[in-house]
Amino acid sequence: MNLIIVESPTKSKTLKGFLDEDYKIVASKGHIRDLPSSKLGIDIENNFEPNYVITSKKTVKKLKKEAKEADNIILGTDEDREGEAIAYHLAKALDLNKDQYKRIVFHEITQKAIENALDNPREIDQQLVNAQKARRVLDRIVGYKLSPFLWKKVARGLSAGRVQSVAVRLIVEREEEIEAFEPEEYWTIDAAFKQDFDAKLHKKDGEKLDKFFLESEKETQNLIEELKPADYQVKNIKKKEKKRYPYPPFTTSTLLRDAWAKFNFNSKYTMSLAQDLYESGHITYHRTDSTNLSQEALDQAQRLIRDKYGKKYHNRKQYTTEDEAAQQAHEAIRPTHTDKAPDQLDLKENQAKLYDLIRNRLLASQMSPAVFDSTTVIVNAEGDFSEADKYQFKARGKIMKFDGFTKVYPINTKLSKLPDLEEKQDLNLSELKPDQHFTQAPPRYTEAKLIKTLQKEGIGRPSTYATIISTIQDRNYVRMEKKKFHSTEIGTVVNNLLVKHFPRIVDLNFTAKMEEDLDEIAEGKKEWQKVIKEFYDPFLENLDKKYDEVSKEDIAEEETDKECPECGSPLIKKLGKFGRFYACSNFPECKYTEPLDKNKLNIECPECSKGELVQKRTKSGKVFYGCNQYPDCEFAVWDKPYTEEGEPQFCPECDSLLVETNSKIKCSNEDCDYTENKD
Repeated sequence: MNLIIVESPTKSKTLKGFLDEDYKIVASKGHIRDLPSSKLGIDIENNFEPNYVITSKKTVKKLKKEAKEADNIILGTDEDREGEAIAYHLAKALDLNKDQYKRIVFHEITQKAIENALDNPREIDQQLVNAQKARRVLDRIVGYKLSPFLWKKVARGLSAGRVQSVAVRLIVEREEEIEAFEPEEYWTIDAAFKQDFDAKLHKKDGEKLDKFFLESEKETQNLIEELKPADYQVKNIKKKEKKRYPYPPFTTSTLLRDAWAKFNFNSKYTMSLAQDLYESGHITYHRTDSTNLSQEALDQAQRLIRDKYGKKYHNRKQYTTEDEAAQQAHEAIRPTHTDKAPDQLDLKENQAKLYDLIRNRLLASQMSPAVFDSTTVIVNAEGDFSEADKYQFKARGKIMKFDGFTKVYPINTKLSKLPDLEEKQDLNLSELKPDQHFTQAPPRYTEAKLIKTLQKEGIGRPSTYATIISTIQDRNYVRMEKKKFHSTEIGTVVNNLLVKHFPRIVDLNFTAKMEEDLDEIAEGKKEWQKVIKEFYDPFLENLDKKYDEVSKEDIAEEETDKECPECGSPLIKKLGKFGRFYACSNFPECKYTEPLDKNKLNIECPECSKGELVQKRTKSGKVFYGCNQYPDCEFAVWDKPYTEEGEPQFCPECDSLLVETNSKIKCSNEDCDYTENKD
């Protein structure tokens, strides 16, 4: 009997459909060995050797029993560093030597791929294992050494992450840019002609106008008065054919970004859907930074495009990846069988959406470019201007000539048709339209933009993007509001502390260099222990120094003129995991705390009438609204109480407090169904 061990039960179930009774497939359910959760787990003195522990003794016991009964043991975990490490730990936990197992890899779960993998087994790639080991050790050192420092100097419950801290820095610094931004006013002028088109003021004296050419309404109106009596004539017309080429097939980064843009799927959810699709055999491996495609995939796409859309729509192309760290032996994310549409597969609604997106992106990558006819018209304004004051207006038009790849993968492009015009044609001015503008602050990061920036800066790898974004939200360092990231107070404080005292930890170039080092470990060009030591020694030296230099009072505490209502001691503002709050300075003898005024809603508690409602948080950080007389009064609601002109409103059906969501006003009583739209 041949025993194949994979990571997940879903993957195991899919494999069973391709193999006969000579094969038994079981799942390890992820890692079965890891660093201990209660201590550092790294022998610093012994060249940073990890002290791994069994994470599931029950699973290991079961796998050992299966292994004893097998003639051949095959480790079929994923083909990336994480999968290689799982295979390594399986071999160690099951006490297997090299002669007792085979290692196979496949980037898709299909009959052909599995048979090919079984025909070409290999040994565990120790270089990939070392790269994953180095990442794990690095992250553990930063987390377990730096987090206690944050507990002592800022607040209990905080944690620091090597890559996550860089992501927080990007968001915090963008917030600071927005706060410091001062908008500048500028104006533009459009000329509307009776020939049914508009043109924008473009040049003066043959020079392109600066954005701030017109800085005020007065300047703009003066120029309009000058331009009104002018004669307008078409100076020239330029027509050009322009092509819009398709995007490459998906990598992890581009899939996460597009799923966010098109479906508002967050990265964690997208990776979960992709994992299901991969393990069910519908798409290739979803953790990849390669845009490479197999010849089989290219042939499948060619047949489908030519049969369904015609030969002119097909344009066979093999893409190369700009990222030097990308492994070209791997493939882009694509369907395993391109000819299968979502409705031909047993998929849930959102799985079908993601599959369709992946399939259409693959097809589009093998289709002809979209072709547009672009027209540019230059209009002269001629009048009683000096020779040095000639004005020109420009109009652009664009129409689609051939839809090409957009037939399956629509893009946002502005189309506009200009009327038929001739050079030297006189035009009839209808009106001159001034428009006021203000420069805009840089936009906050969306998930898509943050992932794109992390990839561009070389921060993290395909398998880490979703974890990074999930972690910084779970730690309450950032919050999502209207689909954009905002830094929280605690996130800003922690970031500023790290930037000032541990600049290398949050330095983009240093973090990117560390990723390069991990890649070189995977390629056998560097020793993992040496990379760790080069980081650890200066890090520990600086950490020891900062314990003496940094004062908690300067960072996390602030004196006030308020008195504690229980013991009369002064109240201070303290910084906790979820922001600032009032606390008694006589702690721990007196444990009185209260929320800041900004968390008070000025609403009398509808249950006890003694206290008032305040914004609170659960231990996990979820916001709710409760009575400040807790535990004497346990009234609480999850949604914010609804008010009109500062007064709380009550349900017309049951007289309970009304609460509000983004779009609804509803009753806080779970047994009452009363709701109304906000508008």
